[in-house]
Amino acid sequence: MAEIVYHTLIEQPVFRTYVFYVAILSLKLLAMSVLTSIQRFKHSAFANPEDAGPRKLKVNVNENVERVRRAHLNDLENIPIFFVVALIYLTTNPPVFLATMLIRLFTISRFIHSFVYAVVVLPQPSRALSFAVGYFITGYMAVNSIFYYLL
Repeated sequence: MAEIVYHTLIEQPVFRTYVFYVAILSLKLLAMSVLTSIQRFKHSAFANPEDAGPRKLKVNVNENVERVRRAHLNDLENIPIFFVVALIYLTTNPPVFLATMLIRLFTISRFIHSFVYAVVVLPQPSRALSFAVGYFITGYMAVNSIFYYLL
């Protein structure tokens, strides 16, 4: 029985879209860790004395490192909750086109957010708008799921 449910779920186009974009967003989270490390070494800005290694560099704060780190923290605050909420939303049998577009838009908004925050620093409201898109998509999915299961 469990195998039948698994095969039925995995064959659904919207679930396959979800899994694909979860993998993309997971790689993005991993890449942000690497980008933070690259910036730390590039600017010799280490958070802990032992991280500086044998060079005995001092703990140093650098705005370039901090921007990447804050973008990564923002991802860590928003992407995992999206994973959970989107999965719950998919159990409500949403229209395939709508669910697919919401998942794609969330993913695009998170990439844009990191890009304008940490790579090419653009003035507000660029970062706020990209954040808001993802935030409201997650909120829409959560509210929609609540109403689906409430009734």
